[in-house]
Parts: sequence; structure tokens; C-alpha cells
Amino acid sequence: MEHNVILISGSPRAEGNTELVLKACAEVLAAAGLKPEILSLRGKNIGSCLACDKCCINGRCIIDDGSGEIFDKIAQAKGLIVGAPVYYGTARGDMMCLLQRLGMVSARNGRFLDGMVGGPIAVARRGGHTASIQEMLMFCFICGMIVPGANYWNMVFGREKGECLQDEEGMATARLFAANVAKVIHALHG
Repeated sequence: MEHNVILISGSPRAEGNTELVLKACAEVLAAAGLKPEILSLRGKNIGSCLACDKCCINGRCIIDDGSGEIFDKIAQAKGLIVGAPVYYGTARGDMMCLLQRLGMVSARNGRFLDGMVGGPIAVARRGGHTASIQEMLMFCFICGMIVPGANYWNMVFGREKGECLQDEEGMATARLFAANVAKVIHALHG
């Protein structure tokens, strides 16, 4: 049985640091026998939740910004890793808008995130990592996700494209996190 893991890049930059970190995680997941897929928010205009409760009625978010397709893929997956660049002290707004709406859709449609394995990774030049991780972890926990640890917080340093690859400790932590996500998925689902 193939187990999908969705990795969401919140970076607007192609081949930026966040995407590179997620590609390293995807390599670890694939080597563990899982099927990773990286989805990007690049080029999308992700809007905020309208609190309209239409997702209770029709099972889908009514905002037509590409999120519905992302939510469908996540609902079929066993794992979810979200990577957010930190430009101004916290995770990018579009990532948090997506996560908040995803949480609403899940909560109103069978809690499909409950028991899903994964968690956040924050990528920044200097600071804001821990605030971003905490913000994204709150989403994971309220949705009932299982968040494995690593040997440090899931944060990687880098500003210019590719600079994250110089943060050996951060990249090793991200890879270990991905390996632990794979271990838990295999333990739960074979």
C-alpha cells in the first residue's frame, strides 16, 4: 500500500530555501518507501477564512483559490509537512490562512487530519523561527495531528537562495524529522 505524504511550501520563490528544505525531506520520505508530493503556494492568492460555515454544508471551502485541490490531496494522505518562510517574525500569512481554512474544513468533514503524522518547519534568515513553529504547531495540535520530534526544533537558517544548504545542523534536523514522520506512518499503517 502506498502512503502519501504532502509537503506544502509556503514560499513564493521557486527553488527558494523553504522548497529546498522540503525537497530534502521528500528524499528521506521516498527512501523510506513513502510517496511524497511537494505542493507550492507560489502564484496562489490564498485568502482568509470567511467563517461562513459553508464547509459544513457542502464539505468544501467556498473560496476558489486553489486550496480545494490541496485539501483534497491532504485528506487522502497519511502525512503532512508544512514549510514556511519567515519574513517578518512569523510564518507567512498565506500559509497561516491555508492552515486555518484546512483546519476548519477538516473539523467539519470527519476530522480527516486527526491522527495524520507531520508538522512544521520554519526557514528564516535570523529570527522568528520559534514563533512560527509554535503558531503552526497550534494548528497541528488542535487538528489532532501526531507530531514526531527530531533532535532540535525544525528550523533552518538561510536568506539567499540555497543558503539553507550551508546550515548543516538545520538540514540534518529537517531530515531527521522527515525520517521520524516516516517511522510513525509505518508504525501506524504498515
